[in-house]
Amino acid sequence: MIYLDYQATTPLAPEARDAMLRWLDGPDGAGFGNPHSPHRMGRQAAAAIELARDRVAALFPAGGKVIFTSGATEAVNLAMRGTRSHRSGSDGGEGAISVSAIEHAAVLDTAKSLGRCHELNVAKNGQCNTKQDLPADTRLVAVMQVNNEIGTIQPTVDWHRKAKESNALYLCDVVQAFGKMEVTGADMIAVSAHKLHGPKGIGALWIRNGLELDEVQTGGGQESGLRSGTLSPALCAGFGAAAHEAKERMSADMDHVEKLWTRARDLFDGWDINGSEEARYRGNLNIRRKGLDVNRLMSECRTVMFSAGSACASGSGRPSHVLKAIGLSDKQAKNSIRLGFGRYTTMDDLEAAAKQINDAARSQGVLQ
Repeated sequence: MIYLDYQATTPLAPEARDAMLRWLDGPDGAGFGNPHSPHRMGRQAAAAIELARDRVAALFPAGGKVIFTSGATEAVNLAMRGTRSHRSGSDGGEGAISVSAIEHAAVLDTAKSLGRCHELNVAKNGQCNTKQDLPADTRLVAVMQVNNEIGTIQPTVDWHRKAKESNALYLCDVVQAFGKMEVTGADMIAVSAHKLHGPKGIGALWIRNGLELDEVQTGGGQESGLRSGTLSPALCAGFGAAAHEAKERMSADMDHVEKLWTRARDLFDGWDINGSEEARYRGNLNIRRKGLDVNRLMSECRTVMFSAGSACASGSGRPSHVLKAIGLSDKQAKNSIRLGFGRYTTMDDLEAAAKQINDAARSQGVLQ
């Protein structure tokens, strides 16, 4: 099989797997201790978690703390719910959340569930339009760094500035950028380990120094009193190792992805690209062909793992809200596929996959 769905998840790095194994050992290995216990095994597990925290923190801007969570979705919820009291409305109610129209469902749905939510419009190139004003009641702005469906890099520096000017906080989902490029500044940053070759089931929320969040998940008071629950040393160690490896290999990984992108653009000549080609993470190729039956294409290319859209929304039958936001019709959105590649993708893999996809598209008569 050929894996081209790096935006959905990434292969576990060998370094992350090795780091996890010690903390999965049974009685003989004695790596199963509770990191919140005061005895030797507990202290060893706690030390492993703090090492992992330092390694993850090294990918963030200076001047903040890392809170481990079960993933980016929980991190987003902690950020949005933990800042509900920030800049309350004059009527005593909570202020509104302003989000870009192409945010991940974890951001959009959480914002909508909390009351007043304003959607910020997006240009045809897939970037959130910085010329629009923030509504006066905005308490929190959420604009991601790299879009998960079309890979467009957002003007996060400008949105952070606009949030400050409006006395609002700024939350940035950097799931698709973390470990692949430098992370821009924010008040809070949400990440997930399995998008940078770490394990599933763990993520983090970075919080800038001086910002206090309300407790959202009550219990034992772990994670600075913000996220109660026993941490998994194995998951934390895997996340830390993946982050360390990503930092060491960031330049090499980016060069490799650039070469794959350049080749992919040749291999898929004649396909239309969705979103900006310039302001884009090169490991994301979202393309379309008029009249393409994507379900049939995927059925005929069963050994190639790619996506018809966001993995989190697959099976819903609805056109991608991201593709709709950049002006595509329902038909155009449903004629689109997403190919994601990265560190472990070989050129041979890419070329073999492109041949299968292009041959299947030709059999439908939508490609010469």
